[in-house]
Order: sequence, then C-alpha cells, then structure tokens
Amino acid sequence: MSQALSNDGFAVQTGLISGERIESLKAALATLDARHGLRNLLRNCPEVVSLAAGLKPLVASHLGDSAFPVRGLFFDKIPGANWEVGWHQDLSIAVAERMDVPGFSGWSVKQGVVHVQPPAIVLENMLTLRLHLDDCDADNGPLRVLRGSHRHGRLTDEQISQLKHECEEVTCIVPAGGVLMMRPLLLHASSPAKMPRHRRVIQLEYAAQPLPSPLRWFEQS
Repeated sequence: MSQALSNDGFAVQTGLISGERIESLKAALATLDARHGLRNLLRNCPEVVSLAAGLKPLVASHLGDSAFPVRGLFFDKIPGANWEVGWHQDLSIAVAERMDVPGFSGWSVKQGVVHVQPPAIVLENMLTLRLHLDDCDADNGPLRVLRGSHRHGRLTDEQISQLKHECEEVTCIVPAGGVLMMRPLLLHASSPAKMPRHRRVIQLEYAAQPLPSPLRWFEQS
C-alpha cells in the first residue's frame, strides 16, 4: 500500500472502522447539526479527535512516527446539497493566525479561520484520510482522481488541463468503514450524485512536522 500511495497518490483500505463506531460517529455529528458539512472537527467533536488519534499508526507508516492531525472536516451529499467539484489540488491549510513567512501566500479567511497556501514541500509531507460513514458507489458522487498527478507538484490551470488527458482517471469506490488515503497535491474532482442519499465523509488531514515559526497549525492536536 505504501508503494501505491507513493506512485499513485491514493489508496483505499477497507474495514478499518466497525459498524458500532460508525454509528457513534454519526450520532456525534448529528449533535453538532452538521447537515451537509462542517469545519474544525478537531476543536468541536471529541469523537473525531479520538478517531484521528486512533488512525495515527496508519498515517505513521507513510509520514513517520511524528505525524499528527491538523484539520478535521465533514462532508455529506444529500438532496439540496448535491454539489459538483471540478479538478483541483488541495493547496490551502488552516493556521492559527496570519504571520507573514516567506513562501506562504494566498491568504484568506473561511468561516473565521485563517487559511494560506504553503510551499509545495509542506503539502508533500501531508496525508489526507477520508473515512466513509456510508457506502460510496458510482451513483452517489464518489471522488474521482487522476492517478500519479501528485508527482507533478503545484499545477497551473494549463497543466491541469493537460494532465486530464495524460493521467488515468480512477473512480474511488469506498464502502462504509473504509478509508481513502490521498496526497493533497493529487488532482481530484467529484460529480453530483446520480441518486442523492447520504455520503457522509470525515476528512482528516495529517502533517509530518510543525510549520516554520511563528506560524502554527489551527487545529493541531
């Protein structure tokens, strides 16, 4: 799996979370009125904090023993929130506050949280885990990825258009309790669900090292 993640930029591992744990996570998210999405789960949901800690051994096999979670997000696709996302890389990280450091640019604020685009080397030393709380098949808006596109670094719009024709497109089918692991620089997209129903995903992002001082991760735990 380590080789696949390195070469392809993604890998799927099934059966990581029990049905009982899935129901517990669903219940915890319901108390937060998450609906179709929620940010800052590592600050607002103890169940997700525990989940992130429990998945660290899996992450450590790819990022090293010093890896730690830095952000928790929740997504769902239901009627009325059945969105489409075009091909993109995950280029922004959440930080505690704006501190101007060379190489960090594209500052923005999302729901009161400061975000910035770090140097590519920071993103290359991160790993995203997408835990599925529901079965995700071809009909309810699965993630689509371009195999190996992460190896090309940060991409321009022109390069993205080119790689859409050069890289193999893969639809990521993941059963409930399974995890899709992916590198932030991997090109990925998502179509609207053909048959909208719950497609609840907890997205956990991990880093291998602290940010250069005085920058700090927003949700580091």
